[in-house]
Amino acid sequence: MITKSKVKSSLLDRIKQKNAVIGVIGLGYVGLPLAVEKAKSGYRVIGFDIQQKRVDWVNQGINYIGDVVDSDLKELTEKGSIQATTDYSFIRDVDAVAICVPTPLDKYQQPNTRYVEESTRSIARYLHPDMLVVLESTTYPGTTEEIVKPILEQTGLKVGKDFYLAYSPERVDPGNKKYNTKNTPKVVGGVTPKCTEIAAALYRSVLEGEVHEVSSPAVAEMEKILENTFRNINIGLANEMAILCHKMGIDVWEVIEAAKTKPYGFMAFYPGPGLGGHCIPIDPFYLTWKAREFNYHTRLIEISGEINHEMPNFVVDRTMKILNHFGKALNGSHVLILGAAYKKDIDDVRESPVLPIFKILQQNRAKISVVDPHVSSFRFEDQIIETVELTPELLRESDIALILTDHSAFDYQMIADSATAIFDTRNAMKDVTGIKAYYEKL
Repeated sequence: MITKSKVKSSLLDRIKQKNAVIGVIGLGYVGLPLAVEKAKSGYRVIGFDIQQKRVDWVNQGINYIGDVVDSDLKELTEKGSIQATTDYSFIRDVDAVAICVPTPLDKYQQPNTRYVEESTRSIARYLHPDMLVVLESTTYPGTTEEIVKPILEQTGLKVGKDFYLAYSPERVDPGNKKYNTKNTPKVVGGVTPKCTEIAAALYRSVLEGEVHEVSSPAVAEMEKILENTFRNINIGLANEMAILCHKMGIDVWEVIEAAKTKPYGFMAFYPGPGLGGHCIPIDPFYLTWKAREFNYHTRLIEISGEINHEMPNFVVDRTMKILNHFGKALNGSHVLILGAAYKKDIDDVRESPVLPIFKILQQNRAKISVVDPHVSSFRFEDQIIETVELTPELLRESDIALILTDHSAFDYQMIADSATAIFDTRNAMKDVTGIKAYYEKL
């Protein structure tokens, strides 16, 4: 059981002595790894989430996030270093709290800050002097000072004087074996210099990566949007090159490998069936939306978004043409989708390009099977899609195999030996020799 206590002392001193109690709101892909790292570094951590099942899993030491080590969470829970609750009144017991909640787009591609606002109101009810609040959710420049700050100051407490407020964007790359929450550099921007100092001190006491201080939350917010917009635009370029190379009969993958030999001025990005995850397909539209306030039209970002958005249609069109090669229509053909997750070797299906591809295939009355060793089922609109086991028999009875996610666990030689036709959108079979099937790649 979480116990409440009242301890008065300097927050900076408590951070240095690891006596501060840390809160994390949102125990998802960002929040849970952050909570674990803070607890591992010696802090007592209270996690907050509106989903009872997440709270129960954390309190039982059951891990549900791929970037968290199962044994770490279990040990920290048993020691009492991490506890979770749906009762936000325990915020009165924390010295610092990080907001790690979703920031989705609505159906009009406009930012939906509801979760940030609700979390901030929950904090405001229990805000106390000498407390640090850090927003980590990716959002548009100005959110911290235009939305979070006014809600907190409605309490009568003043930022920089009575409490501290900063923005520090999450940097999570699911499945990355080299960089994780612990060793990835962190950017911190406070509303005042003192806010920056205290927030940076907390992160330096937890993380191994560099903590880079910037002059304001807006700079940190814009920096995060730049990171993901950079990737979005370059992937859009790679996708457009793939479309053009296909029309010209040129192997785009060979082109990229050749370009990579240049030791300066080029960074390799690769085409694919579409963008996925909660960041790259979404975050640039925060900037597009905010730019309208300044009467500016972000043309390059929007064009890139259009190209990436059209890739699922391009994939299905190519699939239809491959089936036509065998005298078959998409209607009634058995299409085997290999991979449901949006990137290799993870279980995250959020915004996965598989979803729009699945929808187009279903609209064209294809028979669809999905294989993913990391995903047992996923939600598609009002359906729960169960994945199946990959076998030679399944490959042989399918009319075409679509490789949409290049998981390491797939037996690509078996796929090459057993499938009738293969459309490889990830160049996953680049090292496979003796492909017996009809084979095309993006």
